[in-house]
Parts: sequence; structure tokens; C-alpha cells
Amino acid sequence: MSTDDLTIRRRPDVDCEGLPQQLPWILRQVLARRGVAASEQLDLTLKQLPHFKQLHDCEKAAARIFQAITQGQSICICGDFDADGATSTALMVSVLQAMGARKVHYCVPNRFTDGYGLSPNLVSYAAERGTDLLITVDSGVSCHEGVAAANAAGIDVIITDHHLAGAQLPPAFALVNPNQPACQFPCKSIAGVGVAFYVLLAVRALAREQHHPAAQVNLAQWLDLVALGTVADVVKLEATNRVLVQQGLQRIRKGYCRPGIQALLSVTQRQAQQLQAADLGFALAPRINAAGRLDDMALGIECLLADEVETALEYAEQLNGLNQQRREIENEMRESAVAYMAELQLDASTLPPLLVLYQDDWHQGVVGIVAGRIKEQYHRPTITFAIGDDGLLKGSARSIPGLHMRDLLERVHTLHPQLIARFGGHAMAAGLSLAPEHLDDFRAAATAVAEQWLDAQALEREIWTDGGLDASCFSVPFVQQLEQLGPWGQGFPEPLFDDVFEVVQQRIVGEKHLKLVLRSNDGVMLDAIAFNVDTQRWPDLEVRRAELVYKVQLNHFRGRTNVQLLVEHLAPLR
Repeated sequence: MSTDDLTIRRRPDVDCEGLPQQLPWILRQVLARRGVAASEQLDLTLKQLPHFKQLHDCEKAAARIFQAITQGQSICICGDFDADGATSTALMVSVLQAMGARKVHYCVPNRFTDGYGLSPNLVSYAAERGTDLLITVDSGVSCHEGVAAANAAGIDVIITDHHLAGAQLPPAFALVNPNQPACQFPCKSIAGVGVAFYVLLAVRALAREQHHPAAQVNLAQWLDLVALGTVADVVKLEATNRVLVQQGLQRIRKGYCRPGIQALLSVTQRQAQQLQAADLGFALAPRINAAGRLDDMALGIECLLADEVETALEYAEQLNGLNQQRREIENEMRESAVAYMAELQLDASTLPPLLVLYQDDWHQGVVGIVAGRIKEQYHRPTITFAIGDDGLLKGSARSIPGLHMRDLLERVHTLHPQLIARFGGHAMAAGLSLAPEHLDDFRAAATAVAEQWLDAQALEREIWTDGGLDASCFSVPFVQQLEQLGPWGQGFPEPLFDDVFEVVQQRIVGEKHLKLVLRSNDGVMLDAIAFNVDTQRWPDLEVRRAELVYKVQLNHFRGRTNVQLLVEHLAPLR
């Protein structure tokens, strides 16, 4: 499906009088439309963070961790196989060691053999290592069997998580999760690494009360990890997350980051001084995630824990290689999915409200990315399955605005309790397992729920912009101002603009990218690039004018900086 059916909508003007008048009007509108109504909300310093006391069980967890540190107990961190889990694990291990914990180790479930979260299998591993305290990061709220196994083995469990809680909570010693019913923490969208950071803030506060050397640990040194994990998990950038990401980005830009992140910047050819939140999400995070998708997430964690740049670079090169493999597998799977969709001969009018896809040769570690790509191409919530080592189908789901994916899975499970073996996740992304013989019944049941829940407008492909720009906005100072108003991300979208331009030049570069020279209505000449265009349609030398949806960005090349448009949508006007 092409994007010809896309509708461009402009965000309406809103009251922006509470914002600094020295900001251009369009930038005040950009902020106000994203919920920033007053100057104080532009303050992204650490003093704006809510207190850890608002996080239920945080102080109880801190007291138990502090006891483990002072008594020299063995602590095991149970992580997760994505970038949020990897950064959370590295954060906990590194900070606890800095605080004086002498026996800290970690374990991460293998995506293919262990499944998600704390399992009895991982508890057995921890028990063999003589673990006294087990701390989950970015997981645990649905791990009833694992917590029960740890309790039976005499191991205390502290859960730090951010995923949605089910009707029953596991019997952990402490459960720190802003999304459990008892928690009043104001930022429900905080990532797993953010929850872990908050628990460590509480540990340090207790150390200060007890005049313990751990009180001297400067937790700001680990904000690079917090920023990376937060952006990587695509959580909503509410005020708390914006502070955490901005502070981490500022440290990285100033060169204050751990060797592992320096190494990842090096292999992705990113300049620390110009780093944006999008670079964390689209360049660094996929390399870490590739370890969990194709191999062992310990590789990503070790990269982040490395003390020396040389060691970190070795890990980063391996991660880069795995990411290249992941891309190749993903491309094959995506082509397979598109071919499958083409065989069905569906168009926009006959496309079902939910796509449920499975091929027996698909790779379990990459189904989530493929689900996301198919969702983007067809603008339908998508669930893709691969066969797991245990014989169950492992599914990964990606949704569109208007459909809460975890709620859909819960509804299907309520109506048909025999279909889904396990599930969990968020509004926009979720995971599940089911027996192969249940696939057709699951597809029918899930599609029926989606038909009930999705209205026609949600299924229309649309893109929201902040309107058009005049000549004054195509300048380096304006774009610098725009960049400084970030970080941009989920729930705080980077501004898109739309205008009609005269097409002066067009050519293909790098096989499938369209390089353009444009003239604005004000006569400003601009460079622009559109990635991954349909080379059957472009370049088209008959096109003299085109409607663009675009981002404005700075292009740094050979010591010069100029404004460039990054084209998100391109429609010829002839």
C-alpha cells in the first residue's frame, strides 16, 4: 500500500501566552500543542523530578538493598532481553558495586529458551550462585511462578518494573512499579531503567541517613544509561521522562558518558556533541537490542559495563555485526509478509482491522520489528508469530492509536481462556504465546475484538503537522532553538511541517534515497532528502512542484552547517 491515501492534518492554534515571548510564535505553538503551557515546564533540571517517596514500596526495597550491601550479601539482578532491560541491569550492577556491594552478579532470560522475566529456571541459577537477594529490573510484575520459586528457596525478591499489572500481584518482598494499583507516582510512563534509578536514589538517601560511604555516589554519572533505556523503550515522554532523557543527553554531549556508550557512538558514526534523542532510539538502541534478538543480551550488558573504551569497542563491533544480521533477517521476513499480504489481494476497503501473520520460517527474535514495519505500511495493528523452541508460537504485537493492545489480549483471554498461554505488554506493544493449533481461532477472536473497538477514523492514515514555515524558519539559529526545546519522542512528537515547494533538482543517492533541491514560496533555496523512496516513481523530472511533510534539521558536513529538510511524505503536484 502506498501513502497516497494519507491525510495531512494541521494541529489547531492554542493559547501560548504563558510561554517566553522571545521564542518565535511557531515554537510557542509547538510547545503549547504538546502540553507545555508555562515557562516553568521548560525547566528540565533534576530538581523537577518527583520524590522517590511517591513510588510505592520504594523505601522498603531500598532498606532491603542497603541491608544486603552492609551485610555483604549476594545480590542477583534479573534483567530483560531488550535495551531497557540491558540498561537497567547495567545501572543496577554498576551502581551497587560503586555503593560497596561486594557480591553482585546478573542473569538475563534467554528469549528462545527461558521466555520473558523471572522464571523458576533463572531462580535455580541464582540459588546455585548463593544469592540472598534477587532484584528484577524491567520485569517481574507478572512472574508469579518465579517469585514463588525464589520464596521457596529462601531468596528475597524485589521487583522493579513498569509493565501493567494483572489482577493478582506476585508475593515479592517489595514491588516497585508505578503501574500497580497502590502506587501514586505521577509518571506512569517511566521506563524500567527509570524505576531502577529511583530505587537507587532511595538507597543513597538511606546511606546518607546512616552516614555510609555509599552516600558519596553521584547517581548523575549514570544518567546516560537512563536516557538510553528510556528512549529505547519508546515510553511517553512526560515531564519526568523528559528530565531524565535531557539530563542524560547533556552529559553525553559534554563527553561524560561510559565507555560502552562512547563505543556505540563510534560504531554508529554519531557525534556526541550533536546527539539527539532520536539517535539513541534509531542508532544505539537497535545495536543493544540485536544481542537479545539474535544471541545473548549479556553481550549488550557487558558493553555497557565495560570500564575501558578498547573493551567496549570490541563488544560494540560485535553488536554492530549482530544488528546487520538482524536487518538482513528482518528484510527477508518483511518481504515474505508483504508477499503474503499481496496474495490476499486486499485493498484499504477490505483490509481487516487487525493483521495476524505467521510463517514457519520466521525468526522469533525479529517478529516484533516486522510487526512494527507492517503496521506502518498498512496502518493496521499487527501481530506476527514465529515458532519457538518449546513448540509454542511466540507473537509480538504493535498497535495504532485507538487500540490498546494489552487490553485487547486480555479481552480475548477473558472470552477464550484456552487460547493464549501467556501475554503481557503495553498499549502500543505486547507479546504473547499460544499453541499452533489455536492460531486460527485466536486470529478470529482478536479480529472480532478489534472490529468492536476500532472506529473508522482510527483506521484512516493521517499525519499531523504544525503547519507551514516562512523564510525566517529556514535558518540555523531557528533550528538550533527548535532542537533545544527537545527531547522529542513518544508522546512529545518531534515537529513536522507541511508546505508546497518548487522542485529545482532531484536525483537518487545511495540506491534508494531521493536528494532534492527545493525553492520555498519565499524564494529560499533548500536541500532536502527523502529516504527509501519508490524508485519506480522517483525521480520524476516532470514534477515541478510537490507537497512535502518534513522535519527541519541541521546538516553538519566538512565543517559547515546548513539547514536541511528531512522529508517524511512527498506528493507530486506536477
